[in-house]
Amino acid sequence: MTDILFLAHRAPYPPDRGDKIRSYHILRHMMARARVHLIAFADHPGDRMVPADLASGLASVTIVPRTKSKAVAAIQALASRRSVSLAAFAEPTMTEAVRKRLSLQPIDAIYVFSGQMAQYLPTSGPPVIMDFGDVDSAKFAGFADRGTPVMRWLMRREARLLAAFERAVATRVRASLFVSDAEAQLFRDGGATGDIRTIENGIDATVFDPAATFQPVDEPGPLIVFPGQMDYRPNVDAVTWFARDVMPLIVATHPAARFAIVGRAPTAAVRALAGPTCMVTGTVDDVRGWLAAATVCVAPLHLARGIQNKVLEAMAMARPVVASPDAAQGIDHRGTIRIADTATDHAAAVSALIDDAAAAATLGAAARAQVLARYDWAARLAPLDALLGIDR
Repeated sequence: MTDILFLAHRAPYPPDRGDKIRSYHILRHMMARARVHLIAFADHPGDRMVPADLASGLASVTIVPRTKSKAVAAIQALASRRSVSLAAFAEPTMTEAVRKRLSLQPIDAIYVFSGQMAQYLPTSGPPVIMDFGDVDSAKFAGFADRGTPVMRWLMRREARLLAAFERAVATRVRASLFVSDAEAQLFRDGGATGDIRTIENGIDATVFDPAATFQPVDEPGPLIVFPGQMDYRPNVDAVTWFARDVMPLIVATHPAARFAIVGRAPTAAVRALAGPTCMVTGTVDDVRGWLAAATVCVAPLHLARGIQNKVLEAMAMARPVVASPDAAQGIDHRGTIRIADTATDHAAAVSALIDDAAAAATLGAAARAQVLARYDWAARLAPLDALLGIDR
């Protein structure tokens, strides 16, 4: 039976944010087909408690606490002329954990989830599959267009150094994986070489199902929902823009409408948005209740990489979605979501769906049908078996 070492920059559970959703389902796919040895960082003490459904199926588990602050990582990066992203995840305990696991038994393949973990690859050994997910360096390049002069310089520096590292890694691995064809092409356009492929995200449509059992949310009036991790800068920028520039236009014709920002760890800037037309929930036990209650779900991201799980989840829950071009670009939605760019466009699209409940229901039903046809996890992840040499 194949032995796979799975390295992750964040414990791949629970599947409650974009990167963890992908890593969780990939891990479960591998566990059903091979002996998997998981080594991952823990952001929080709770991450060290591996869920029973994973613990019972893994060949071994090593969870390494990550305690380095952003400030310390930035100082180390500037002093060593390396990427802040890499410095933030550089831990001697992780180096030792990987070394020890590779020395204990033969490993047939290494699956690296997120570019930060590539710094732990051995100089020689088993074949490596590098799951970049998105082109992280491009994200920082996008950040370089805004902020103070110092922050713009730091973002340009990060983009440059991380891009060079990503390209170097791609030359060492069997394959480099991305969540969409657009991200894969962006990587090639940046000068990357090697076997560059797309393994798209999927959706568990039996969980995200309007007919499933979950705690309902009862909110009067038209409810506009944005779900997401609310300390992630693109999400923060998106909801700030929507609350400031779009909601006043919607409220002008729909005074009872409210914007619900649903997700954990809201920053001070996000919490400050709370008011008569905007609510900030913080952590919720089950996002499905909010999605089911939504009149419209929105994804007004101005900087989005790859496939937005929040959009797939809303589609699977048969909700009408209005998304920015960036948020929609990686999704094969076949016209089952509405695309809007400017504040006026977003307000008009959302208002039209509020006004026409039948059209909204039809759009939501079509979105769920597209998810069922196109985004089943088993089909999306099937190409991994040959890459990893998994015996079936």
